[in-house]
Amino acid sequence: MTDIVIMGEMLVEIMRPEAGIPLDEQGMFRGPFPSGAPAICIDAAARLGCKTAIIGGVGRDDFGKCLLKRLEKDGVDCSHVLESEERSTGAAFVTYFEDGSRKFIFHMGNTPAVEAKAPEAGAFGKVTFMHIMGCSLMANKDFAQEILKTMRTLSAEGTRISFDPNIRRELFTDESIHEVIREVMENTGVFLPGVEELLSITGEDTVENGIKKCFTYPRMEIVALKNGSKGSTIYTREGEEIPIGVYKVEQLDATGAGDCFDGAFLAGLVQGKSLLEAGKTAAAAGALNAAAFGPMEGNICPETVKQMIEQTE
Repeated sequence: MTDIVIMGEMLVEIMRPEAGIPLDEQGMFRGPFPSGAPAICIDAAARLGCKTAIIGGVGRDDFGKCLLKRLEKDGVDCSHVLESEERSTGAAFVTYFEDGSRKFIFHMGNTPAVEAKAPEAGAFGKVTFMHIMGCSLMANKDFAQEILKTMRTLSAEGTRISFDPNIRRELFTDESIHEVIREVMENTGVFLPGVEELLSITGEDTVENGIKKCFTYPRMEIVALKNGSKGSTIYTREGEEIPIGVYKVEQLDATGAGDCFDGAFLAGLVQGKSLLEAGKTAAAAGALNAAAFGPMEGNICPETVKQMIEQTE
């Protein structure tokens, strides 16, 4: 049995050391850091005690070793990760600014990051959740189809589908993504958008109408709406509306905080927590991640999450 399976890009991230340094200017970088939104998410869930697996690809090079060593150390099953002899591991160059915005240059095309194939049925035993990231769907048209194949197979086996649109404008190069997202939404039970993503995907102009639109999809059970420093709100098909606050930390790097929120929220659901408890776990994991420099470097574990929640209440 596997609690959470994810399929998506695996990258190393090479980052500007401080805010405000554009990527078109000479300057220093830090890294490589193990990254890729799917890898960040699944690693957080593993650190919180879930049995997890990732489907992806890396080169048989030092950047690939960087990724695999970290994920395997934290307990993620990497047996379905393609290791290519011919192609190098994908990379992202990142800078961020004082207003919290970020800019990326992705090197994923023609890399193993977008070459993994859908596994055979039953590859992971019984799976509770498959999590999908919108950035993975946008990375490559063929890769998106492989993710959809995996989703269809697992959904048919009773797996619940969760989805974070995680829109990266740098990757949005093909209008066909709208049809891909439509199919994912039709299969999604747990939806984890930001406010702008909610409005963009539903085509509505208010959060209230966007939430209503989400529950027109027959499988939708839960919407966990992320709103940055304003916290998050969890909505259910039954009409519940559960506000989740934020945990104050000295923020060093917000990269990956939303991905850790996803992984921790799903971990909470897998472990039978209430929606309020799962939301608090997610918020604490996101805060812990933002308190460290690097997309996967926050000190996230059951003890630190519990401590953060208890200290605030």
